[in-house]
Amino acid sequence: MDYQAAWDYQEQLLQQNVMVKTLARNLQDGVLIGDQFARTTTVPATAHHLLFVEHPPVYTLGKSGHIENVLISETEREQKGISFFRSNRGGDITFHGPEQLVGYPIFDLECFGTDIGKYLRNLEEVVIRVMADYGLSGERSEGETGVWLDPGVHGKERKICAIGVRCSRWITMHGFALNVNTDLSYFNYIIPCGIQNKQVTSLQHELGRNVPMEEVKEKVKFYFEEVFGVTIAEAAI
Repeated sequence: MDYQAAWDYQEQLLQQNVMVKTLARNLQDGVLIGDQFARTTTVPATAHHLLFVEHPPVYTLGKSGHIENVLISETEREQKGISFFRSNRGGDITFHGPEQLVGYPIFDLECFGTDIGKYLRNLEEVVIRVMADYGLSGERSEGETGVWLDPGVHGKERKICAIGVRCSRWITMHGFALNVNTDLSYFNYIIPCGIQNKQVTSLQHELGRNVPMEEVKEKVKFYFEEVFGVTIAEAAI
């Protein structure tokens, strides 16, 4: 799915949840507006979604990012068929493309704990557990969001999963990008996440073989359920 289409869909789901929270708050406060409010006798609940998607090649720049971390000209980028978006997520520049599993959780953190730091650590934990299934030791790098291999070994640090989120009224959007069989050459034209002199890797690169995307999706889904304490019902868009 194109990046813009996925972004629009996330915004749609986020706004639906914001409307539900507004309605619930009005009901709790005894504010009745119009027939719909008057007819409502129960407080509605927000809905949680976990979207899995692959994007055509695209660079996205977070709201705190620096355009200087894009090392390719607009003309060269267009010639290579790579789109570009300024995103409203946190973080700097990153790449999305085929054979990269992008996950967008649309979660109401008032149901999971209103702590963005904890939420980010939980996203990392999901990926760390997936990597362990492949015999890889995923780790956190102090002061840097995402999942890494050998973050404490100078010259060998390599990032396998980037994370950048947005939160509005405690509803999350955007999320994580796990490199599965991703073409890593696309990262040569940016300074990934604005972090100098550190590498990017993938499951394929680390294992020396192609890794089935559906297999990885099932593992991510399983560990999301485990880490967040939820049951995920599958649905296609």
